[in-house]
Amino acid sequence: MMDWEMLAAIGQLTAAAIGIPSIIYLAVQIRQQTKERTHAAVHALTEQWGDITGSLHDNPELADIFLRGVRSFNDLDANGKLRFSAFFNRLLTFFEGMYYSHEQRILTDSSWGAVERTIEDFFSNQGVQEWWQVRKRWHTIEFARVVDEMIARAGEPVAFAHYHSGEVGRTGQQAEP
Repeated sequence: MMDWEMLAAIGQLTAAAIGIPSIIYLAVQIRQQTKERTHAAVHALTEQWGDITGSLHDNPELADIFLRGVRSFNDLDANGKLRFSAFFNRLLTFFEGMYYSHEQRILTDSSWGAVERTIEDFFSNQGVQEWWQVRKRWHTIEFARVVDEMIARAGEPVAFAHYHSGEVGRTGQQAEP
């Protein structure tokens, strides 16, 4: 005849046999949901990047302001400074979101590395550095530190250098060399 201890042991064994597969199933479901959320977040960031860069190729006047502004933010007129600032603030807010996505492990190290190289390319330009000195207080202290470190590492500007000599500047006008 079974005593109470034997019945309790059988009950615990039965609970473990039923509970362990349930825990494994739950872990698999959580992992799958996390993966889906990560893919959705990366997709949203990719769409935002397309929207931001699309504003340059859809608007020749903004593209001209951009190219002149990366050379010298200080030389832009008031309208140019406003438009350049609006564009770069949007761009840096996007990059800041990417930074925090990386910090939360939503964005992979290799993807963040590509973002870092892009930011460094932008910030190797004198005009972007001039803009940053005026506008970095619009961003979190943590992200501002990261950008400042990238500026320190950035080399000579090359990403936009070949757009400056002999290219069309203002829509329909020859750019100054």
